[in-house]
Amino acid sequence: MNRQDRKAVLHFAYGADMNPEQIAERCSGAKVVAVARLPDYALSFHGQSQVWDGGEEAAVPRPGCHLYGVVYRLSPSDADRLDAAQGVRLNGTGGYFHYPADVIGLDGNRWNVVLHKKDVLREFRSPSREYLDFIVAGAQFHRLPVDYIEGLRAIDAAPASYPVPHRAVEQFRILSTSSCAC
Repeated sequence: MNRQDRKAVLHFAYGADMNPEQIAERCSGAKVVAVARLPDYALSFHGQSQVWDGGEEAAVPRPGCHLYGVVYRLSPSDADRLDAAQGVRLNGTGGYFHYPADVIGLDGNRWNVVLHKKDVLREFRSPSREYLDFIVAGAQFHRLPVDYIEGLRAIDAAPASYPVPHRAVEQFRILSTSSCAC
C-alpha cells in the first residue's frame, strides 16, 4: 500500500499534543473530533525528556481512573510527522509505539483510536513545571473536565534547569527518522 492509499488516522492525544500550539507545529491539518477519556488509564511521567527537562508523559494502566485527551483526525502525512516528532518507530525501536484503544467522548460516543504509548517506562520522574503547564494549557483550551485539570495542576513538578522546550532535540529526532522516499 502506498502513502496515498492510506486513510485518515484517529489519534488520541493525552499530553503535550493536546496543546494547540504543539499539534499545529507537528500536524498542520489536524482536526479535533472529540474530547474523550480512556477508561482505566492515567497520566504518568517516566524517564527523561530532553525537550522539557523532566519526566516524559506516559499513559499507564490504572483501574478506576480516566485519562482524558483529544481525538484528532490526521491525514497519513500528518500522522507520520507526529510519529517522527514523538519518536515512534514501527519496528519497535522508538520510545513510543502505536497502541489501539477505544475512548469515550464526553457526549458518550465511542471512538476507535491510536495513541502513543511508551514501550519502556523507566523510573518515575516528575515533569518540569513548564511541561506540566503546557499540558494544562492544552487541557484548558479543549475544556477537559475541571476536576481533571485540577488533578493535572496538583502533579508534583519542578522548574526546568535549562530553557524549554528545547526544540533542537526534537527537530534532530524528526530529521533522523524522516525519509525522502515517496
